[in-house]
This record gives sequence, structure tokens and C-alpha cells, in this order.
Amino acid sequence: MKKYLSYFTKWEKALWVSSVAVICIFYAVFDGSGWMKLTASLIGVTSLIFLAKGNPFGNVLMIIFSVLYAIISYSFLYYGEMITYVGMTAPMALFSLVSWLKNPYGKSKSQVKVRELTPKIFIVGAVLTAVVTVVFYYILSALNTANIVPSTISVLTSFFAAYLTFMRTPYFPLAYAFNDIVLIVMWAMATKEDTSYISVIVCFCVFLVNDLYGFINWCRMRKTQKQGKIKA
Repeated sequence: MKKYLSYFTKWEKALWVSSVAVICIFYAVFDGSGWMKLTASLIGVTSLIFLAKGNPFGNVLMIIFSVLYAIISYSFLYYGEMITYVGMTAPMALFSLVSWLKNPYGKSKSQVKVRELTPKIFIVGAVLTAVVTVVFYYILSALNTANIVPSTISVLTSFFAAYLTFMRTPYFPLAYAFNDIVLIVMWAMATKEDTSYISVIVCFCVFLVNDLYGFINWCRMRKTQKQGKIKA
């Protein structure tokens, strides 16, 4: 237990505790009945703190979050989000889990080896993202998806972020931060019909803060690893 508690810095502990507190408070005030939203939010924010540390366990939690979030999206006819998380984010999190486990930093199994974002990696990701986005747009159109424009943009940002996660680059949290902004807008639209979705908006606001921290920490990890110092 002592080792586990010392794994996270004081700032990371404070970030996680405050994130959980904010999510629980807004859930109690604006929802109070949709337990799945609360469960998904808590699992999601916990996955982010592990991902920020470059810990493969974060991908395990992300798979669970993806399934729960897909169910929530289905309830508001956000088919794009549902298909994206079940058919793309969850599988990509699984691939990332395998990739991270195969590429640990040194002897440390709790920290993945950071990979630079090369022009080749970026171009391949951009091309794949463009193809996936176009395909999903037509699928979403056929399903009469609510708010199709932001839904399509969400597919774009989600896939690119998932791709960068698989490639182990420091920029995947930043890509997810852009996706968080898109999702905040989408669920803000949903609250016009059901105010309980305010708890989902707050969830992604919290995710945004955590993803920005993740980007900062991954840049720090990259610098530390270049210096040859294991800090996991």
C-alpha cells in the first residue's frame, strides 16, 4: 500500500481526488439516478491519471469506460459516439495495451517507453484518420445521428488520439483534449432536452484538465527517459 501511494505525486493525488469530488457533486445535483454515468465518469478519470503516468493499466480502464460511455451515448441517439467507442476506441485501447506492454521503459513495467512523433507517423495517422472520418460520416448519416457535424468531428479527434496512444507519442493526451472540447459542445446540446446530461459535460471538463496534465507529464517523461533516468 505504501508503494502504491508513493507511485503518484502529491499533485496527481490532488488532481484525482478533486476530479472525483467534482464529478460526484455534479452527479448528485443534476442527475442522482443514472448510476452508469457516474460509474463511467469515475472509471474514465481514473484511467486518465494512469495514462498520464504512461502506465498500461490506464488502457484497461479505458476499455471499460468505452463500453459504458457507448451505452450512455445510445440513450441519446448519439450513434456516432456509440459506434466510435465500441468499434474504435475500445479496440484501439486494447491494441495500445498490447503495444505498451511490449514496450516498457527499461525494467519498469509501470511506464511505457515514449516514442517521438515523426513526420511518417503523423502522415500515416492523418491519412487513416481522414479515411475513417469519411466512412463514419456516411454511416452516421444513414443512422440519422443527432448533431451529426460535431459527432463526425468527434470521430476524427477520437481516432487520431487513439492512434497516437497506440504509437506511444507524448501528443496523444493533447489530441484527447481537443476531443474533450468537442464532446463538451455535443453534450451541451443534449442538455437542452435533458438537464441530467450536465453531469456528462462536467465529466468531460474534468477529462480536459486531466488530459492537459497528461500531455505535460508525457513531455516530462520523454525528457527523463532521454536522460536515462527511470522514474515510474
